[in-house]
Amino acid sequence: MVIADHPITAKAHTNIALVKYWGKLNDQLIIPQNDSLSITLDKFYTQTAVQFLPELAADDVIFDGQVLSDDASLRVRTFLNHVRELAGFDYHARVITKNFVPTSAGLASSASGFAALAGAASRAAGLALNQRDLSRLARRGSGSATRSIFGGFVAWQQGHDDATSFAYPIDERPAWDIAVVVLVLTVKQKKVSSRVGMRLAVETSPFYSAWVTASQADFKTVKTAIQNQDFEALGHTSEQNAMRMHALTLSSDPNFTYFNADSIKAMQLVKDLRLQGIVCYFTMDAGPNVKIICQGADAKQIAQHFQAVFGKDQVLITRPGAGISISD
Repeated sequence: MVIADHPITAKAHTNIALVKYWGKLNDQLIIPQNDSLSITLDKFYTQTAVQFLPELAADDVIFDGQVLSDDASLRVRTFLNHVRELAGFDYHARVITKNFVPTSAGLASSASGFAALAGAASRAAGLALNQRDLSRLARRGSGSATRSIFGGFVAWQQGHDDATSFAYPIDERPAWDIAVVVLVLTVKQKKVSSRVGMRLAVETSPFYSAWVTASQADFKTVKTAIQNQDFEALGHTSEQNAMRMHALTLSSDPNFTYFNADSIKAMQLVKDLRLQGIVCYFTMDAGPNVKIICQGADAKQIAQHFQAVFGKDQVLITRPGAGISISD
């Protein structure tokens, strides 16, 4: 094992969950309550460079050109401690990250962020991890990051411990023409973090056990739909799964929601388009921004429809993205 004598750079893309992860069995190891399934997106990504340096007295974390305080960089430093433990040394690191996705707005910035950090930090530390082990490592920073190691359609196996909870590819380069129209309705940081929201749902929602059972069934349905290229089954099940997840926020104590007025408006517009014969479905993660799953041939028309309502700059077309890339 040789520590790199220069910065190592990794690039990882965000993903959106078609079958959601919402709640942990083990908070420390980030073991989920159920299997989940996502699609990696080509439009949004994080690029991170890491170098471990013996002369540093502390980790130096620079995010989008700003040096982060100790409080702001706590999750990064905790993750780096795990990498140092695996590598068997105590050097601190300089981390330089550029985010090409709004942070904490429900667009999975932590997924791309910790996937990129896992790739760059592990290689900089001299660890030669295969993709499964890299997925396991990324999970320790953010659960959804475990899926951003791979491209295309990706599953996260729940597992029962650190060794058995990891992501694996279902279809890394989808041959069918799938697109996602992203509505960036706000870039404001959400008031309730995913971690807090999950904990509230697990501990207080009376419907949580039913959610887990339904999600396991949804996982099987969506996985089969991908294998059969059955767009309507994939879209319908993904939309239902998203709404069931958000029902947990409304039934938690205290109750809360990630929706805003534009979220509700956008969801209704998607349903209106379906009535007009344009087959598309919506999904939402922990934030107000809406993602519309559609077939590639319809993406431009759908995007134009929503640009007329929300503005041109708020609507983006994205397609299945690649897995992590690491450059020495």
